[in-house]
Amino acid sequence: MLKHLFLLIVFIVIIPVVGIYAQEEYEKEITSPINSGNFWFGFGGETAMYSQDGYAYGGSVFFGYGSGSSIGLKAAFFLSDEGIDTLELNFLLRFYILKAANKGPFFQLMGGPSLFNRSGNFFVPSNSGTLNAGLGFGWRLIFNDWLFIEPSVRGGFPYLFGAAIAVGVCL
Repeated sequence: MLKHLFLLIVFIVIIPVVGIYAQEEYEKEITSPINSGNFWFGFGGETAMYSQDGYAYGGSVFFGYGSGSSIGLKAAFFLSDEGIDTLELNFLLRFYILKAANKGPFFQLMGGPSLFNRSGNFFVPSNSGTLNAGLGFGWRLIFNDWLFIEPSVRGGFPYLFGAAIAVGVCL
């Protein structure tokens, strides 16, 4: 019950802020030339503490849109030594600290469902799952104005801690 109440409060607070910021960005785009590099996507390798005895390892794919702040979606799949597979489907809300367009340090709020199944027997809908929520910190390093590498760390529920390295492109 408390988890659901917490998530409801978070979304009630975040959604109006995103709407106000989106309006400001829209007005900036109308008065300025078209910005390139607002759409980004990529893939990465991740680890998260989903296991009771250690880490679960896997990969992810993601995409997003925005400059200065971004919204996006991410899907990650983890395998653990305990024989439990985890599928994460996350909504991303990212804020770049230096307000630079898609580069430098950032904070990221993420949340969505985590689905669990025994290894080799994964199907949707899964036998069990929960909502996940977390806060991450990372750094986007841009190369050639379109390619990026992104190391990041995160903490949240139901995982305790996680880390990732991703590569992607800005269009």
